[in-house]
Amino acid sequence: MTPIHLKERAVLAVAGAEAADFLQSLVTNDIAALPDDAACWAALLTPQGKILFDFFIHRAAPDRFLLDVSAAQRDQLAQRMGMYVLRRDVAITPRDDLAVAAGDVEGAQAVFADPRRPDFGRRAIIDAEQAAALPDDAADYHRRRIALGLPDTDADIRSGDIFPHEANMDQLGGVSFTKGCYVGQEVVSRMRHKTTVRKRLVPVSADAPLTSGVDVTAGGRRIGDVRSVAGRRAIALIRLDRAAAGDTLLAGEVPVTLVRPDWATFAVPGA
Repeated sequence: MTPIHLKERAVLAVAGAEAADFLQSLVTNDIAALPDDAACWAALLTPQGKILFDFFIHRAAPDRFLLDVSAAQRDQLAQRMGMYVLRRDVAITPRDDLAVAAGDVEGAQAVFADPRRPDFGRRAIIDAEQAAALPDDAADYHRRRIALGLPDTDADIRSGDIFPHEANMDQLGGVSFTKGCYVGQEVVSRMRHKTTVRKRLVPVSADAPLTSGVDVTAGGRRIGDVRSVAGRRAIALIRLDRAAAGDTLLAGEVPVTLVRPDWATFAVPGA
C-alpha cells in the first residue's frame, strides 16, 4: 500500500526520567509493560471515566514516548497532561516537525503495526517534510477502518462523550485491567464487571448511502446515531439492548443492519 499522510493526526512527545511513571499514572494502558520500539492504544479519561483523548503511544526509548494523536486535540491534550506534571522530570512537547502516515515510510522516526488490529496496517511517525511529499487522500484508509469497525478519534469517539467500553477499548487492547490506578480507573473497573455494556460503537451497513450525524431509530425510538461514514457502511453508537427487540433499524430513513466485527466478544443483535 502506498503510504499516505494522515493530516488529521499530529505528534506529541513526552520525555524525561519520569516520563514512563507519569504516563503509567494517567492513561488506560500499561506503559510499564510496553517494550522499547513498541506501541499501544490508550486514553486519558475524565475522573468520571469518560474518554477525553485517545491516542497511540510509541515507546521510542525507555524515557521517551511519541504520541500519535488527533491534530484537533493535540494542544488540549498537552495542556491537560501538563496539569499532572507538578515537579516531575517530564517534558511535554508538541512536535510540529513530525507527522503521522499510514503505511511504511523509509527513514521514519517510528513504524508500528496498528495496535488495535495489526492486519489494518502499519503507522509511521515521520519528518513533516517527508509527509508533505506524500498523498493525503485518506478515503480508502477510512473505508478499511470502518469495515473493520475501528473507531476514529474525531468522528467516532470525540471528547468527553463515551466510556472506554463503549469505544470498544476493552475489546481492542486499549485498556489494561491489571495495572495500578490511573485517572478514571474505578469507573472502568466497575463497567468491566457489569453483565453487559448497553451501548457500543458498532459497524452498520445499508443498501443506500449513509449520512453522518443522523439518528438511528428502532420502532420510532432513538437508539443511537451514525458517526463516521464510508458510502453504505458506517460506525454508529448504538444502544444494543434497545436494538434487540426485532424492529427495523433506520438511520434517518435508510434501513440498516448491525455488523458484528470478528474481534468482538459481545453479542450484536441481528448480526
